[in-house]
Amino acid sequence: MISALNRLVDLVEEHLTEEFDVNGLAAALGTTEYHLRRMFSSLAGMPLSEYVRRRRMTVAAADVVRGEDDLLSIAVRHGYGSTEAFGRAFRAVHGAGPGDVRRDGGPLRAQPQLRFRLTVEGSTPMDTRIVDRPAFRLVGHAARVPLIHQGVNPHIQQHITALPQEEHLRLKALGDTEPAGLLQVCDDLDPDGTEGSELTYLHGVAVCRDTPAPDGLDAIEVPAGMWAVFRTAGPYPQALQETWAATATEWFPSNPWRLRPGPAIVAVLERADDFSTASCELWLPVEPT
Repeated sequence: MISALNRLVDLVEEHLTEEFDVNGLAAALGTTEYHLRRMFSSLAGMPLSEYVRRRRMTVAAADVVRGEDDLLSIAVRHGYGSTEAFGRAFRAVHGAGPGDVRRDGGPLRAQPQLRFRLTVEGSTPMDTRIVDRPAFRLVGHAARVPLIHQGVNPHIQQHITALPQEEHLRLKALGDTEPAGLLQVCDDLDPDGTEGSELTYLHGVAVCRDTPAPDGLDAIEVPAGMWAVFRTAGPYPQALQETWAATATEWFPSNPWRLRPGPAIVAVLERADDFSTASCELWLPVEPT
């Protein structure tokens, strides 16, 4: 995976002024675009699209400062059809428009070329199991919410607390298959993992494929497949979020599995009354590499 990510970075540099085929590269490297994008965003700390934009504007800034060409020529050279579109992208990266930078020589915020390297980590074993599950359904109450990487997501918290206590009990009684108990489900995740991008969050339970969803509940159909299940315990949600991050930095690079499209599921096994600590299982859909 490290070599695949570095080849992706090289491809970005080779095609900075044009679109390039991420899916074709992924296939040539024996992986998928979905997995490649998810691993890039997890390890780089930014979506691939944001890295490309920053690199393009870093290179474009040198053309702007040199002053040898007019701004429209520079905009077209770097893949923009107008000075207005180029100016918006330039300002988003550098904090100033190209005209101001040409006059004043700055400010400039350069994005260095990334290079991924393998570091020795994993001193703490990850409690993981691989599960082969038949098709099942997730039923419960769904909402569209923004993705937040750290801390409690207030939109999810509001969605859950708006449900009456008896509804939580009703949902729990409906569950009849693994993952057991009340579940926190994230579906339709942006492969780039962009902070603020929308996802579908479902508070519900897992039921067998043939179990009908009661009226008033949303349903997500989950096809048969393999799952990597990571057990975590400690301060909530910090321990869970750290484990989720470690799947990208430690587990996937050293195991013959890759992510496949599908919902990410958290099962809360035990928790403190105030939810300050919890033991959880993180279920991620995977397939062999």
